[in-house]
Amino acid sequence: MLKIEQHSRIGIDSMLFIYLLEDNPDFSDICASILEDVETGKISGITSSITLLEILVKPKMNGNQKAVNDYKDILTNFPNLEIVNVDLEIADIASTLRSRYSIKTPDAIQVATAINKGCSAFITNDFALQKIEEINVLILKDILSSK
Repeated sequence: MLKIEQHSRIGIDSMLFIYLLEDNPDFSDICASILEDVETGKISGITSSITLLEILVKPKMNGNQKAVNDYKDILTNFPNLEIVNVDLEIADIASTLRSRYSIKTPDAIQVATAINKGCSAFITNDFALQKIEEINVLILKDILSSK
């Protein structure tokens, strides 16, 4: 089941924003399409505050304060996108996911946030997350090939 339209509330991995902001030649168009659906309210998006951490690393490494400010502004003012802080419940779900699937902490937090907020799908391009059974994990590359 790869159709995003079948989901009204989706978890969004950091890489969708990174691919779009960095104009990734393979994935920026599909990311733009998904995020446009969020922006227009066709679907609601959930992401962890970890996303802000992850998208700001490269511009900070490059000393690009304008990009840092722009990225913060874009993410924090994005229509129909809820940015969720890590709380005790999300941390507990994330620890269960890490122990069950041996995934990295940021990935576990992202997926736990989506589960906690009632998302029916989590969109990523990380194939390692496909093994998670608690939520429908949609892979960007698969979405592209199904179009």
